[in-house]
Amino acid sequence: MITKIIFLVIFFGVMIGVGLYSRKHATNVNDFVLGGRSVGPWLTAFAYGTSYFSAVVFVGYAGQFGYKYGLAATWIGIGNALIGSLLAWVILGRRTRVMTKHLSAATMPDYFGKRFDSNALRIAASVISFVFLIPYTASVYNGLSRLFEMAFDIPYAVCVIVMAALTCVYVVLGGYMATAINDFIQGIVMLFGIVAVIVAVLNGQGGFYEAVRQLSTFESDVPVTMGQQGVFASFFGPDLPNLLGVVILTSLGTWGLPQMVHKFYAIKDEKSIKTGTIISTVFAIVVSGGCYFLGGFARLFDTDAIYNESGKIVYDAIIPSMLSTLPDILIGIVIVLVLSASMSTLSSLVLTSSSTLTLDFIKGNIIKDMTEKKQLLCMRIFLVVFLAISVVIALDPPDFIAQLMGISWGALAGAFLAPFIYGLRWKGVTKASVWASFACGVLLTVANMFFKFIASPINAGAIAMIAGLIIVPVVSLITPKMKKEKVDEIFTCLDETVVVHKRNSIEEE
Repeated sequence: MITKIIFLVIFFGVMIGVGLYSRKHATNVNDFVLGGRSVGPWLTAFAYGTSYFSAVVFVGYAGQFGYKYGLAATWIGIGNALIGSLLAWVILGRRTRVMTKHLSAATMPDYFGKRFDSNALRIAASVISFVFLIPYTASVYNGLSRLFEMAFDIPYAVCVIVMAALTCVYVVLGGYMATAINDFIQGIVMLFGIVAVIVAVLNGQGGFYEAVRQLSTFESDVPVTMGQQGVFASFFGPDLPNLLGVVILTSLGTWGLPQMVHKFYAIKDEKSIKTGTIISTVFAIVVSGGCYFLGGFARLFDTDAIYNESGKIVYDAIIPSMLSTLPDILIGIVIVLVLSASMSTLSSLVLTSSSTLTLDFIKGNIIKDMTEKKQLLCMRIFLVVFLAISVVIALDPPDFIAQLMGISWGALAGAFLAPFIYGLRWKGVTKASVWASFACGVLLTVANMFFKFIASPINAGAIAMIAGLIIVPVVSLITPKMKKEKVDEIFTCLDETVVVHKRNSIEEE
């Protein structure tokens, strides 16, 4: 117990220390929200990765999808690395940084407002962001708190409140720079922690080959492959179509999440984007691939501990059950690992939400003349409010994490993904098509919450994203275009000639 407490005290001390150090980088709005657009590749890549992978992934998704798909769940982690990280950086990184700087856009709603010359779009996007980031945030607490209960026997409510309070302190003090520095430290913990946990768990099962042999003895309980033996140890798992839906939502969905895309706004320069792409991809392979790989052995831990009183399986209890037999020092590492993942995601979410509400909703609409000092104060107040609301929701959570996560991720990515990508690359995108994408993403997700015409909220989110990618170009072709002069001016930033060192350039033949 002493070991675990020491780990926590050191961890919390470092987090608060970074917040105090970063106060000097949070004296104006640009610094507080974007770190002065001067954040290096290592900090940005780790900020991207740690915001991506939280307790939702390690406890919720790894447990749920590992149990459902066996070792094939590792494909989700690989998809996260190749699509959610590598392709996101390659396709979005440079253009996002260049265009948002040209437009002086600090948030995704701000980007929509200036790119499509519409204050109404900016307000709508800010409301969507705020509403659907709340369930995302609430989902982060749940998985973490289950681990705390297992390790320290601390009540769930206490875990939630303490975590929210500590996150609040360092983000309020240091803004984006405090978040980025802490993300880097937390990312290092995650990299080493996940490797140590996988080795320890597999050794407890007689090693990798023995664990796979045991897993291959389980028969499928999925209708598609019912009764087949060995599917949970196979390459494609028991239900490939639904597995692909999960890969699409958790990988492609990051392209439309405000708190993820925000990282590209703040990165320093072209060279940093190239370096950050490599670092972010490697990080995702190790952390996300490792989480889902570990979850793939979930059925080996099918004990009474993972079922509730009615006999229904509680997916969030699977990973804590796998870890409960580890030595104290490893449990301490796991606690800090998941705490790191969760607090980094939480800080990113609350910063995104508070800045969006302040800059895109309050400023210029409710308060016409808003000084820089008032904007900073307003963002800090909203940080506290946002955390408080998410705590209230987290204290009475739904049955499992992935439900909350799927709803939030589906609505945000379904609404924003298509207009954001097309807006960066195609001059022909119209305001009407953006409205159509917003409506499709939100209405499909919300309607499915109540009527459940699509069984899984995960698949509903994936369908909303794909629908948006079709709707935006179709609607754009039949609705009035923006003024050519306005659009041409926006895209001039991509045509500017820049001088780079020869080693960083590709010579033309």
